[in-house]
Amino acid sequence: MLKKLLVGLVGLVLLVVVGAWVWWPENLVVKGPVLDSLTGRQVEAPAEKSLSGRFELPVGFRMGVFAKDVPHARMMRVTATGDLLVTSMRDGNVILLHRDQNGDGKADGRTMLFHGLNVPHGLALHEGYVYVAETSRILRARFNPETRITGALELVFDGLPSGGNHRTRTIGFGPDNMLYVTVGSSCNVCIEEHPYRAAMLRMNADGSDAAIYATGLRNTVGFDWRPGTGALYGTDNGRDLLGDDTPNCELNLIENGADYGWPYAYDNQVPDPEFGADNKDKISRSEPMAHGFGAHRAPLGIRFLDPKLAPDGYDDAALVALHGSWNRSTLAGYKVVSLHFDGTDIAQKDFLTGFERDEDVVGRPVDIAQGPDGAIYVSDDYAGVIYRIGFDDIAVAKEVNPGDERSSPLAGLRREDITLSSNAGAQLFEKNDCASCHTPGRAPENIQVKVLKNLGARYTVESLAALLQTPPSPMPSFDFTPEQRINLAVFLMSEDFSQPMGTPLP
Repeated sequence: MLKKLLVGLVGLVLLVVVGAWVWWPENLVVKGPVLDSLTGRQVEAPAEKSLSGRFELPVGFRMGVFAKDVPHARMMRVTATGDLLVTSMRDGNVILLHRDQNGDGKADGRTMLFHGLNVPHGLALHEGYVYVAETSRILRARFNPETRITGALELVFDGLPSGGNHRTRTIGFGPDNMLYVTVGSSCNVCIEEHPYRAAMLRMNADGSDAAIYATGLRNTVGFDWRPGTGALYGTDNGRDLLGDDTPNCELNLIENGADYGWPYAYDNQVPDPEFGADNKDKISRSEPMAHGFGAHRAPLGIRFLDPKLAPDGYDDAALVALHGSWNRSTLAGYKVVSLHFDGTDIAQKDFLTGFERDEDVVGRPVDIAQGPDGAIYVSDDYAGVIYRIGFDDIAVAKEVNPGDERSSPLAGLRREDITLSSNAGAQLFEKNDCASCHTPGRAPENIQVKVLKNLGARYTVESLAALLQTPPSPMPSFDFTPEQRINLAVFLMSEDFSQPMGTPLP
């Protein structure tokens, strides 16, 4: 009997191999942690000491691990008290990570809010309720952010199609207090039978009056509203099997009643080779993308930063998590990028890189959230980690702060050199009236003081001097020599500007 089973198993394996060889699509390239994604395998969180050498952020930012052991961490929402809601999708859980109150940059604890759910993904908070999107329905429960206590889950909407290639559902409340829901396609490219597939829906908070808001969105996992304008932008995953560089994954400006092309077109009304030929009218009516991320980048979460909390240069920016490719001969994505809006122009810059290096993948970013103190959170479903990114005086976990490996950025300098440079820098500081913006008690009444604190934890002398060469807005630019920038950097790291007139550090 055992022999027959083994023979049958070998035959089945041979059949699969032969079938794959005969019918394998010409453009089907499988690379990256796709098998881990299918099986749910997790990798260990990056070693804390290796973070500073592996990950890179723009000058002025630093990162640490806010929470580990959050399996398959996906979408996030920040509560009114600063706690962080996270969906643990494969485990069927919703976890509440407690805000950092002791200043160490880490979650102070966690509470399991819900468990046993069916692929929980999207989260929303609205009028005393926490909303959770399963693959086929939306639930909600009363939620007290102060006590961290929830009521019983109740059904909001159960008409979502389940299964298929894209089973996650994302939700969010718009400025109109309506509940928006995205449903991905059931396939790579096909004509869908269910009208809710590859679409965005809109309904009342109680699930009533559900209607299709926009169509032709193959798999829009993330969406958010731009502050000031109320414009709704969504990140859409482009189709596979057309080669390394076709088509783009898209950022779309999503409007009521609009069609964004799938499965008939992609990019800017480019006909799809399988369904575009006989559908010219549909293609001509489709909306072109607002921005292209490149092929197979898999953009997921998008978050516009709060202009009141954003760091310099990011007051009208959105962060997007690129989950990373699988259908590409060389890996792409695996990072967080920033989008900067200037009229209709959108510029993309790297924000957080290092999840993939030389084809070695240690994480896959999923979603972005921002806390009430301005801290930026990034979820990673491959390592089961929530990262916390800080700037200015926002605390991050000390053991992963890139500055931890040195006691002081001035430690390698001789005391007499520090004194000479600091004195020269102090003269530049006074001559250019820097105190009017950076020193309490010296600023005019109509100027908001930008206190320079903890510079040594965020910069080296060289990196701070580089920042002074091309300072972020609204800081003015000065025609300093390289030596003057070094002197000013040493002075700034030698002083405590939280005091009224600046006090030398011990």
